[in-house]
Amino acid sequence: MTLGAQLLERLDEAACFSEPGAGVTRLFCSEQHRQVLELIADWMRRAGLEPELDASGNLVGRCDKARAGARTLIMGSHQDTVVEGGKYDGMLGVALPLLALERLKKDGIELDYGVEVVAFGDEEGTRFQSTLIGSRALAGTFDPASLEARDADGVSVGEALRAFGGDPEQIPSLARDPDSVLGFVEVHIEQGPVLERRDHALGVVTSLTGIERHRLTVAGKAGHAGTTPMPGRRDALVGAAEMIAEVDRILNATEDFVGVVGKLEVRPNAVNVIPAEVVFTLELRSPHAEVRRRGREDILAACRQLAQARELSLTVETTYEAEAVACADWLIEALGDACQRCDEPADLLFSGAGHDGLAMCDLTGIGMLFVRCTDGLSHHPDEAITAADGEAATRVLMQFLKDLTVKEQ
Repeated sequence: MTLGAQLLERLDEAACFSEPGAGVTRLFCSEQHRQVLELIADWMRRAGLEPELDASGNLVGRCDKARAGARTLIMGSHQDTVVEGGKYDGMLGVALPLLALERLKKDGIELDYGVEVVAFGDEEGTRFQSTLIGSRALAGTFDPASLEARDADGVSVGEALRAFGGDPEQIPSLARDPDSVLGFVEVHIEQGPVLERRDHALGVVTSLTGIERHRLTVAGKAGHAGTTPMPGRRDALVGAAEMIAEVDRILNATEDFVGVVGKLEVRPNAVNVIPAEVVFTLELRSPHAEVRRRGREDILAACRQLAQARELSLTVETTYEAEAVACADWLIEALGDACQRCDEPADLLFSGAGHDGLAMCDLTGIGMLFVRCTDGLSHHPDEAITAADGEAATRVLMQFLKDLTVKEQ
């Protein structure tokens, strides 16, 4: 079986650990999370790594050199998904480096530096809205306040971690010593159409977008839908709908600025009651901090004006913010060289999505290798890559790892 076919087989197997329904739904500290870690732990052992669940919910595999204190290259990605997501977002970056290390081991190639592969617990933020808990723990920038975030059932991050086998009090001790780390490398599907349009399998990432998330609460007044006259109604949903339309208008009118209102909650959510409250999320992204700042100010100013016009109250809570970060020049060059040595074009791409590198950059230089995905589709059950592209990415990563050995001698 080819490396590409092995990779897809493993990703198919991991996708079985999902909540019922379309695509893959696997949330942080869920039963599906627990089950998939058993599979990943087996992959780690095959690759010559010793797996361990850390205090923040990451599964970490280390080789003997890493455990002995040698300078270490960290690789990996996240195991969690969005609701009804795909098989490859996140999990590709866990399965692929482990397969590459396993093949290097079978070929008798020993790296002269330590290697650590991490299956980060929470990157998507689907369950708790807070994100990058595991990567911030390793980077030494973990905020204990994030433990108080709660899911839809009222369970806090701290409570979920304890039930899962983590230890919130010990998370600060997970911070790595920057002098002990060579860098961080993540393989990920592109989540966009650029590589497919160029008919290239792989791309090397130059930087990651800045992201911010907000929770907006629009409050009006409930009333009988049949007896309350239309004029003067304080309908929170109508006001929220106008705000969402304005968000879309501003985003479309601003270059290098994207965003989404992805979640909406209506109360009391009854067929014959005027909505009294609407809570909706707002996510904004741009590679340019000033574009994102100005866009946010324009959006929130427009929302406040719309709320005032309908005699509604509006509160805004920022739930997440991360600035854009650049990938390390030496990793961009090294990954590009590995592509060329494997006869793969080394396209340079900007990432419009956030990744664990947004946190890991506070610890060390980061690098990313993108893999073409069908129709540029991600966060969707039809998310796909080909075995040939998986093969190319695995061989490029193997070449990178072997070349890094030479560079460090």
